[in-house]
Amino acid sequence: MPLVVIEGPKIEVGQKRELVKKVTEVVSEVYDIKNIVVIVHENPPENVGVDGELVADRRAAGTS
Repeated sequence: MPLVVIEGPKIEVGQKRELVKKVTEVVSEVYDIKNIVVIVHENPPENVGVDGELVADRRAAGTS
């Protein structure tokens, strides 16, 4: 059974439902199987770095 882990920013529950549904549909179609597991890990901006800077700091500076 495929396992898909999505790492990203916090989103609303309705958005998670849509994300999980669409990812499941695509993976199920490609693998031609059911029972796809999707895990959504939410990461706050202070826990993510891009190009050596925290996303929280980039947002504060207006460079995100």
